Amino acid sequence: MRGFWVVLGVSAAFLLASVPGPRLSAQVQFARGQNVAPVFEGWEHNPDGTYSLVFGYLNRNYEEEVDIPLGSENTVTVGAEVFGDKGQPTHFYPRRQRFLFRVVVPKDWDKKQKVVWTLTSRGRTDQAKGWLQPEWELSPDVVVENMGGGVPDPNNKAPALTVSPDPTVTLPNPATLTATATDDGLPKPYRRSPSNPDRDAQPRRPIGVQIRWIQYRGPGKVTFTPDASPVLHGEPVALTSQATFSAPGTYVLRVTANDGQLFTSSDVTVTVKPGVSVQGQR
Repeated sequence: MRGFWVVLGVSAAFLLASVPGPRLSAQVQFARGQNVAPVFEGWEHNPDGTYSLVFGYLNRNYEEEVDIPLGSENTVTVGAEVFGDKGQPTHFYPRRQRFLFRVVVPKDWDKKQKVVWTLTSRGRTDQAKGWLQPEWELSPDVVVENMGGGVPDPNNKAPALTVSPDPTVTLPNPATLTATATDDGLPKPYRRSPSNPDRDAQPRRPIGVQIRWIQYRGPGKVTFTPDASPVLHGEPVALTSQATFSAPGTYVLRVTANDGQLFTSSDVTVTVKPGVSVQGQR
C-alpha cells in the first residue's frame, strides 16, 4: 500500500469492531520491525524567489533505528526527473523527525508540479508528495508550533552555530567534534507568577539553548559521547564530543543548536578509513 503523508500519523492503531459488552480499543506500539514513512512538511518562499519544499519522516518503530541507503529504495522525484540524492537522510531515528531537508525548485515552478520522496522499507513503499498548495506554506510560527515550542516569540532569532570537526579518522580512533552556539536569550524561560499559578494558563517556555549531534548518513553506526550539551540560557553553549564508528566509509553528521523554538543545523562529512592491519593480529 502506498501512503500519502502530509501530517503526522499514528504508528499502529487498531479499532476493534463493536461487540456486546464494554467498548474496547487498543493501540499497539512496536519497538522494532516497522517501516519508515516520509512526510511532506510544507513549503517556503525563499528571498530569491525560489521555493523550498520541506520533508521529514515517521519511523514507526519506538526503539529501532533504520538505515535506507540512497538508491532505488530512497529517491526524490522532482517533476519528471528522479534523483538518487537530493539531501535526504539515510539513517532514521525512531518516531517523528521534522523539517530535515529541503528541495529547492525555481521561481517559475508549476504550482501543481510535485516533488515526491519515496522510501521502501520492511517490504512497504511510501511516498510523500509535495507541491505549492497555498495552505501548506510554512512560516516561523508554524515551525515553532509543530516543534512544540509554545507561543512564538516574534523577536526571537535562531542560535548562531560554529562547528569544528575532524574530517578524517582511522578506525578504531574516534572523531573529535566541537560545536559552539550563541543566542539572543529569547525566548525567556517560563516563570510562574503568584497571581497566575496555573502552569497550563501560560504557554510553555524553553529554558535555553541545547546542542545535539545525530547521524544523518553513513554505512555503519555512529555513537556520540556525549550526544548533547546541557541546556543553558543567556550564555554561550559549547559541546565537545567523541564520535565512534562501527565501519569505514563516508558519514554525514548533523549538529543542531535549538533554543526551544528556533534551530540552526549544520552538516559535516567525516571520512573513516579502515584500521591498519598488523601481521599476526586479527
